[in-house]
Amino acid sequence: MRKILMFALLSATLALAGCPKDKVQETPPAEPPASAGGQEGVESGAVEPGMETGGASEAERVVYFDFDSYEIASQYAAMIGAHARKIASSGAVKVRLEGHTDERGSREYNIGLGEKRAQAVRRALMLQGVGDGQIVTVSYGEERPGQAGSDEASWAKNRRVEIVYGG
Repeated sequence: MRKILMFALLSATLALAGCPKDKVQETPPAEPPASAGGQEGVESGAVEPGMETGGASEAERVVYFDFDSYEIASQYAAMIGAHARKIASSGAVKVRLEGHTDERGSREYNIGLGEKRAQAVRRALMLQGVGDGQIVTVSYGEERPGQAGSDEASWAKNRRVEIVYGG
């Protein structure tokens, strides 16, 4: 039952991602500022990730999350779909999904939240045909910040899942 619900939610998210923005009323998720690493090309869906770690830019391999959340924002549907097609097309390709959090919260809580974020991206990839044996998840919690600092801009860069090829 849970798999059916997740599939329905992902399908709805993918359907909404293709709708014109003026017809869909939604509250955009908090994003890292463009000056802090930017995400040009991520929202357009024009991303075709490479088969190795260096083949896709960092912005094309990172899913950012809202504070205290592991829900994937609809803006990442096209990027995750592009990765899923590449991974699923070759059974030999493996990825590691690295879950991260900002520094707020206990170490244990952040490890758990990082794992939930990695598992959310894993489920999204598997719903699009990626095999279970092609994905490994790991949570680093707050231990490997993407950007140093104790302000919202830094925290936004740290709440992420990185897709690492060759996992």
